[in-house]
Amino acid sequence: MIQTSMSKSVYSKDYKEIIERLKTARIEAGLSQQEVADKLGKPQSYISKIESGERRLDVAEMKKFSAIYKKPVDHFLK
Repeated sequence: MIQTSMSKSVYSKDYKEIIERLKTARIEAGLSQQEVADKLGKPQSYISKIESGERRLDVAEMKKFSAIYKKPVDHFLK
């Protein structure tokens, strides 16, 4: 039998909290997903997928978000 349903996210609670802080920082910075995507040279869907947990965020990307949102990297990792 083939399993057809999967959990929406395989990420840990800690990772989900990091993503939530990332999204909150974007909103606090007064930026839309499109504006952040433009600063990164990426499509808006890139930001959406990171914020929804569909795409995994790596450390290099975290540094870029940190600079855009004017927050230290450790703000997201508390």
